[in-house]
Amino acid sequence: MVKTSKATGLGWTTLEIADASSSAQDLRDDITTMSFSTPRGVQDVTGLGVSAHERLLLLADVSYDFTGVFDGGSDLAHEVFSTIPSTSVQRAVSNEVNSKTLGPCNCWLTDYALTRSATGELTWKVPAVLADGNVPTWS
Repeated sequence: MVKTSKATGLGWTTLEIADASSSAQDLRDDITTMSFSTPRGVQDVTGLGVSAHERLLLLADVSYDFTGVFDGGSDLAHEVFSTIPSTSVQRAVSNEVNSKTLGPCNCWLTDYALTRSATGELTWKVPAVLADGNVPTWS
């Protein structure tokens, strides 16, 4: 018997990003694509006398890349992200899919890049990186 709990990325349960006032805003409907990574650093400690790598596990990290469609409504994408260039506050980021939650992770949002394509789309991209040294965890 094969056991499986496989799932799609459809129906994201929550995706909250704090605004500059630290109020979590649900931006699921403004974000069209998202990627995130939870890498660990490694240090190569291979000595001359061995024939394969030896490594030590180092610091944990998290990074996000969000893209979406411009939305100037209250408590939505533009209002949340337009303060990135003028404020230096950590933003809590939390996402949940299929009852599995990552975060909240306190992140620096490092850019709010808008693009207007030749065909007229107005989209944005926002990268985020871990800010406070707390290990990102799934619950």
